Amino acid sequence: MITPQVIAISGASGCGKTSLIKAVSDKLNCPYLLFDEYTNAHTYPKDMKAWLKAGVNLNEIKTPAFIKALEELTLSCGAPYVFIEEPFGRCRAEISKYIDYVILLDVSLEVCLSRVITRNINTPHINSRNAISKYLCVYDDYLSAIYANVVEQVRHTCDLTVTGVLPLSKTVDLVERWLARQRISQS
Repeated sequence: MITPQVIAISGASGCGKTSLIKAVSDKLNCPYLLFDEYTNAHTYPKDMKAWLKAGVNLNEIKTPAFIKALEELTLSCGAPYVFIEEPFGRCRAEISKYIDYVILLDVSLEVCLSRVITRNINTPHINSRNAISKYLCVYDDYLSAIYANVVEQVRHTCDLTVTGVLPLSKTVDLVERWLARQRISQS
């Protein structure tokens, strides 16, 4: 059995991580894990505004269930890759040892914000207007600064940066070609 390479897709909320992971995993017939499916009340620091002022230490973000799921998947997987949605790339010590490559989706925060708002509008089980209003208040207060800080941290340790907005199919093709080149260079 081959040991799969773990490919982390990173970036700010709304940059397209989930869409890319699902599409590239489908095309390459590989499994994936989504970060948000493994978060809980203890994942993030309690006071995010204070966390921002203290410098956005990404090691304070804890996801033991995500790491356990990744360990189990990599042991049982027969595919060449496992794709994970890890917004923080290699910047969290508890997960960095599992990651072979980090791909940063470097999309402007304005585009990301627009996508988050659209996602909230199109989600029928929530009060979209109230959710968007709350999100925008937090976004203006500190969240946009956190996103910008995180993207900058990831940028320094990523292996591939996909800049701007490309059609999903083009991004999938770009990632597939890039991964093929990495495999060839390792041979």
